[in-house]
Amino acid sequence: MQLPFRLNDFLLVIVVISSMTIAIIYPDFGSLFQALPIYCVMANFFLSYLSIELTSAWKALQGQSRQILTFTIMKLIILPVILFFIFDYLAPAYALSALLLTGVSTGVVAPFISNMVKGNSSLVLVAVVITSALAPFTLPVLIQVVAVKQVEISFFGMIRMLALVIFVPILAVEIFRRLTPGLLQPLMKKQFPLSLVLFAVINLGVFYRYAPFFKKEPNMIILATFVAFGLAAVYCIVGIFLFRKSSLENQLAGAVMLGNLNNVLVIVFSSEFFGPVEPMVAAMYMIPFFVIVIPLRYYRHRKTKTV
Repeated sequence: MQLPFRLNDFLLVIVVISSMTIAIIYPDFGSLFQALPIYCVMANFFLSYLSIELTSAWKALQGQSRQILTFTIMKLIILPVILFFIFDYLAPAYALSALLLTGVSTGVVAPFISNMVKGNSSLVLVAVVITSALAPFTLPVLIQVVAVKQVEISFFGMIRMLALVIFVPILAVEIFRRLTPGLLQPLMKKQFPLSLVLFAVINLGVFYRYAPFFKKEPNMIILATFVAFGLAAVYCIVGIFLFRKSSLENQLAGAVMLGNLNNVLVIVFSSEFFGPVEPMVAAMYMIPFFVIVIPLRYYRHRKTKTV
């Protein structure tokens, strides 16, 4: 029987939580990494994009353009707005977290997660590419339009940062792929240990600055975890609902495309413009990021059993 997680998944979650804890307990140590998070998230995206072929995404898009268009509008525009106002009414401290996590691009490891639950991974691959290209522009617009009363930050500053973090790694991967393809395979083999280091440095360089807040309000960490799991549940339900008239593989893909998102980008992005709640919720989302594999496998089992 295939396990719902790999050992690497547990190890990644442990590294994320422990590095965040170290930064809060020992902020002087964390401050040593304060200039590195943005570069680390770019390096992490570079490693993740190594396994994504833009030509494969284009071929998949040609046969599923209508479904992708519907999903993209829901993912980047409609659902973030709906969840923002729901949280703004029920738990206003977490409204921005809901907007940021929902409106960010689909995670670059989502095709792998889709393979784990036997979803339509070609559909997921297209969603990764499309949302990665659009999110640097749609997310700042949403923040300016929807959350204008809560934030006063540079619109173009947000676009500049998101575009830098997303597009530079994609461009770098394509350059490597054309000029030095022989280097890609060795890099992919080292991807996981390198990612662990990058995640740790990101958290150390982000959360040290919020140490006084979280030491004073430790319950916020628990609440952030509940919010992260609640959002993940909503994403899975909405993703399946979006493709309810389609195949089971597409339903599972829909849940993965919404549930596996670029939370690491949200950690760094929100730490630059917001905080401390938004980075914490984004960091704690690393747990449901992998845990959603369990209910999705159960959903597949129930659906195939009743057929």
